[in-house]
Amino acid sequence: MNRQTTASTCCYCGVGCGVLIEHDGERILGVSGDPTHPANFGKLCSKGSSLHLTGDLTARALYPELRLGKDLARSRTDWDTALEHAANVFADTITEHGPDSVAFYISGQLLTEDYYSFNKLARALVGTNNIDSNSRLCMSSAVVGYKRSLGADAPPCSYEDLESSDCVLIVGSNMAYAHPVLFRRLEEAKALRPQMKVIVVDPRRTDTCDLADLHLAILPGTDVALFHGILHLLLWEDWIDRDFIQAHTEGLAELKKLVHDYTPQMVSQLCGINVEQLRQCAQWIGTSPSFLSLWCMGLNQSTAGSAKNSALINLHLATGTLGRPGCGPFSLTGQPNAMGGRETGSLSNLLPGHREAANPEHRAEVAAYWGVEQLPANTGLTAIELFEQMRAGKIKALWIACTNPAQSLPDQNTVRQALAACPFVVLQEAFRTTETAAFADLLLPAASWGEKEGSVTNSERRISHVRRAIVPPGEARPDWAITVDFAQRLERRLRPGKPGLFAFEQPAQIFDEYKQLTRGRDLDLSGISHALLDRIGPQQWPFPDNAKAGTTRLYTDGVFPTRNGRARFIADPYRAAKEQRDARFPLTLITGRLRDQWHGMSRTGTAAQLFGHVSEALLGLHPDELRRHRFKEGDLVSLKSRRGNVIVAVTSDDSVRPGQAFLPMHWGDRFLKGGVNALTQPAFDPLSKQPELKHSGVRLEAVQLPWQLFALIEGDVQQHFEALRPLCEGFAYVSLSLAGRERPALLIRAAHGEAPDLQVLQRIDQLLGLNDGPVMAYDDPRRSIGKRVKVEKGRITAIRLAGETLARHWLQSLWLEGRTDEQLRRWLLAPLSAPPGNAAGTASNKTLCNCKNVSESAVCAGITRGLDLNGLKQELGCGTQCGSCVPEIKRLLASSPQPIAISL
Repeated sequence: MNRQTTASTCCYCGVGCGVLIEHDGERILGVSGDPTHPANFGKLCSKGSSLHLTGDLTARALYPELRLGKDLARSRTDWDTALEHAANVFADTITEHGPDSVAFYISGQLLTEDYYSFNKLARALVGTNNIDSNSRLCMSSAVVGYKRSLGADAPPCSYEDLESSDCVLIVGSNMAYAHPVLFRRLEEAKALRPQMKVIVVDPRRTDTCDLADLHLAILPGTDVALFHGILHLLLWEDWIDRDFIQAHTEGLAELKKLVHDYTPQMVSQLCGINVEQLRQCAQWIGTSPSFLSLWCMGLNQSTAGSAKNSALINLHLATGTLGRPGCGPFSLTGQPNAMGGRETGSLSNLLPGHREAANPEHRAEVAAYWGVEQLPANTGLTAIELFEQMRAGKIKALWIACTNPAQSLPDQNTVRQALAACPFVVLQEAFRTTETAAFADLLLPAASWGEKEGSVTNSERRISHVRRAIVPPGEARPDWAITVDFAQRLERRLRPGKPGLFAFEQPAQIFDEYKQLTRGRDLDLSGISHALLDRIGPQQWPFPDNAKAGTTRLYTDGVFPTRNGRARFIADPYRAAKEQRDARFPLTLITGRLRDQWHGMSRTGTAAQLFGHVSEALLGLHPDELRRHRFKEGDLVSLKSRRGNVIVAVTSDDSVRPGQAFLPMHWGDRFLKGGVNALTQPAFDPLSKQPELKHSGVRLEAVQLPWQLFALIEGDVQQHFEALRPLCEGFAYVSLSLAGRERPALLIRAAHGEAPDLQVLQRIDQLLGLNDGPVMAYDDPRRSIGKRVKVEKGRITAIRLAGETLARHWLQSLWLEGRTDEQLRRWLLAPLSAPPGNAAGTASNKTLCNCKNVSESAVCAGITRGLDLNGLKQELGCGTQCGSCVPEIKRLLASSPQPIAISL
């Protein structure tokens, strides 16, 4: 075998980790961290280290597919037919209804070259600003915060500031899950410098809080009040840098009047924390020589997201903690190239090079460079507005690339109505299994991770060259190539006889054209090229012509890219979240991340081992809330908001307060019937237009679903998924997931008010392979109970329990361990299907350490034998790779009975 290694980058979060892809030229065989990459120095999280397991070709879009009517199925076609049809539809639509009747919705997972191609297509050729990115759901409030306060969308810090800061404030980010590699770096820094203070602000007590010296569990949505309360104390105690304020800022007087009313007592009441915690937080921020803040979706996904960002940056301006090592406001980007999207102008209000679409001078500069008469002046539609207008019939053709709005956008009932109403939907996507694929009239197969070349910018402004390791499967093509091919065809219809705008043959050509639009701007990339990155490695912008190295830290001279060179204090008052608890909806729903899944799970959802830590959607409720509702662990409940409802299992979770509920964001309709975003709200921030995905009013209602189904089948999980998921559509509750490592399997859990038609069960059994072969079966028609277990070569390969499913955990444990049990036949013939006696596996044995495949029970057994953390690492290997399991292991150690020393 011709084993090769190609250096590239990870395709998940914005940390931008370097990876080494091991391959044979045709298949990706493994992945490891790149020890030379300055973003991660060889470290990877559980998601990044399992990238090579997400290449399931049965989930991939491999060929163009087209349907010529909404009531018809798509059929395979060739690229010429597909793109000619798309060009004709778009040209006819633009001619008949105008350029603003079409739109593009793209993704923070695209490469910079892909982004630039789409921007030029939309603005220079089509003539519309209707191009927005799913970064609207992610970082747009941070963009507004940086621009209003500092003058440009430019995170001023570097990852090395994590090591040198004296006080680190983490706000609205479960960094341990969302950005694990950076969190490990922070952990190591604190271990070396225990005097470093770490403050975590989060309504939940997450794994990130285990590192904190102080956890402020504020009430959801009250961040602005908290920051104003901290500033009130900084001013009162004179913990401010008067020289910096006088020399480099403006607007403090107005802000001072506002925060005067945010007394400790008022903020304590608003935020649900005590005054002593607030004073301690302010003292550490105000008296520490350096202060660094880190934040993510907890600030951004809010109707007050822009105000939250600016109020946080106010603290840095007041204390003069900018432009120095260990200092500054530092947003943690959620997607691998959301920064590159902002740089190329891939939000409807932006243009390439950090320009504004509303600015006539900026439009004229870009139009002249592109060689077109003018760019559109009409305001473009942002993500939520786009789908609202599409539902209203004003958008006639939509091009979606590398994103899954039928899972990720809030208020899914409205989004799906919009997609169904749109006359022509194009989906450019690597995975044909996403929820959005069902709405596509034209599906175009795109290259994925390891199969394409270009560049990305990470959270610290560092640009990396993404290199291709293998050719894309089937007829999949790189995103830029699809976009350019379509643009050339559309150009022949819209601009006949005029010079071509899209004479690109390689991604390096696209980057070289794009970078000239940054020359002289705050993000000057004019000195960077693919070749330079290959020669000297990833670099931080600005990197102008003739530069020898990138820029580690911005604003070191105290001069900001504003009208007068001064940073601005922003005085926005605290405004409560859109939906507050009331009699009809007495709970606040918080959404967030799982450790081993990413976004809509189109990629991670193909790797069975990534379900080991959390295997199904569970609604976390405080134990008091469970008791108040008279629910017990595992009960199914109907979770309702003002927009929709979903049936989900509940679990006891003391990380949230009574009155709150937590549900991970990842579960779309493919895995959980209805999906999490059937509940969330589309209300958005007035400046950033970012929706309030984090905060919705909900209520719980008991459901009576006595008939339950559990099924497990090994083999081709994607094929089984596609065959079995439609059969479950008629059930009230459906949850699907994967399990296993060497022998992946599909798991189905469903429930309904009554037993389904017998033909449905027979069809399920047929697809599970339970109608023939070595199958043990038991049926009790009177009670609608049936059991099927297939045993081949001494181990279970398929299971179906119908009616009730008390033994499912036990059977799944037997399957995981690759064995049968002498009590299996006796259980099968018993009238009840509870596991026999005290059989093991009555609760799912979750994987605590995904990297080393170490179960929770193995860790608990080691603790019982007296092993401490180091002993567990040495004996089991857990916590020695990505480290994501360490906080959980520490909690198990803390909660276990300690041996009592007896002196004789």
